[in-house]
Amino acid sequence: MNECIRKIIKEIESCQNLLVITGAGISTNSGISDYRDQQGSWKRPHPVQHSAFMQNLESRKRYWSRSQLGYPVFKAAEPNSAHADLVGMEKKGKVSFLITQNVDRLHQKAGHQRVLDLHGRLDQVRCMDCGLLIPRDEIQDWLENENAWLKSIEFSAAPDGDADIDVDIRDFKVPECTSCHGILKPDVVFFGDSVSKEVVDLGFSEIALADAVIVIGSSLMVFSSFRFVRRAYEQNKPIYCLNRGKTRADDMFTAKAEVDVSLGLSAIADF
Repeated sequence: MNECIRKIIKEIESCQNLLVITGAGISTNSGISDYRDQQGSWKRPHPVQHSAFMQNLESRKRYWSRSQLGYPVFKAAEPNSAHADLVGMEKKGKVSFLITQNVDRLHQKAGHQRVLDLHGRLDQVRCMDCGLLIPRDEIQDWLENENAWLKSIEFSAAPDGDADIDVDIRDFKVPECTSCHGILKPDVVFFGDSVSKEVVDLGFSEIALADAVIVIGSSLMVFSSFRFVRRAYEQNKPIYCLNRGKTRADDMFTAKAEVDVSLGLSAIADF
């Protein structure tokens, strides 16, 4: 067994309120690809920015055309053993709260109860004008009906229900709110947007209650998650990490194991 894993197991043995922070690395074994390499650098072009999506119809065409093809692949993903191990740790009373950067809802699908979706959830769409929430499946049906020609296009799946395609999308039809004809956007925090104060405050309150934090499968390169690790560090709480490669908080960890997160969690959950 990895020596760092042994150290983590020994030190969290007495924890009653272990707070977990997860990132894309926990879902890669479910077939959902991540954005960054082991150095924390982008593997691919940046995803759509919030301001571009809101201000530019062409950006919305780009997003929704790619999402029409990529979302079904994303939706088909199933929880893996790492998600299941965390559910088991929650049921045993070891894990008190989980903050996830992921928008895939795989923690909830696996049966985890106390989860904060830091960046929202891709299975919902929100009207940015009137606030109406619509199931993403309804939008998918509309997209496939109105843009049936796109179904035959070759594509490769990309992170978070995106897809890589090479096709003229000038004639692509973008969905709009059926109530007020406003702009529809996935109910997730796009790059360049901010996490709501209510979500951040809930995360901070749970950090205050935790007696230790463990980061799983995240480089913490985005500030939205890094802030919680920094807060725990400021409060002198032990912080552990399971992640292959560089993270933004490497100098804050009590112990870090650079292992496959599913294998690492399996070892921890067995104790």
